[in-house]
Amino acid sequence: MMRKPIKIQIPSGLEARPVALLVQVASQYESQIHVEVEGKRVNAKSIMGMMTLGLESGEEILVEASGADEEVAVQEIEKYLTTH
Repeated sequence: MMRKPIKIQIPSGLEARPVALLVQVASQYESQIHVEVEGKRVNAKSIMGMMTLGLESGEEILVEASGADEEVAVQEIEKYLTTH
């Protein structure tokens, strides 16, 4: 299992379109991937789950991945959240 805190740097935060793109990134990997913030934990491959978090730019989340490709999955999610 790999856990990494990531600060969201998408200017608009995670509105509908950025959430959909994040779910697409997460869905490319076999690993189970979860996002945790303020005690809430959701499946990163679930659009509805991710939308319930209402994440803003500058917020820090904890990304957790568990599986064969967990390292790459976390790296790619971090790249998406910090370079767009």
